[in-house]
Amino acid sequence: MKLQQSAGSFALCVEDGGMEDLEVRKIYQALPDPEANREGYVRVIDESGEDYLYPSNLFVSVKLPAAVVRRLKRPSRSRSNIARRQVRRAG
Repeated sequence: MKLQQSAGSFALCVEDGGMEDLEVRKIYQALPDPEANREGYVRVIDESGEDYLYPSNLFVSVKLPAAVVRRLKRPSRSRSNIARRQVRRAG
């Protein structure tokens, strides 16, 4: 299956293919890579924050609302920083 890719595209993992780096039912940012796409692969940013090639049959392309895309593309704060901030507010 070929994924439609653009600068703001995302892919839903529907199967992990036995790869520990992927989580089923998780949305990953997909990066344009026409050569990889021709070969049956998709380039996604995984948990490490790095982009890797995975078989495209493990993903389906998803179209998200623009507001969601903006939020997902923002640099994420670590959960520990958020938890610390919540503890400080509570105290």
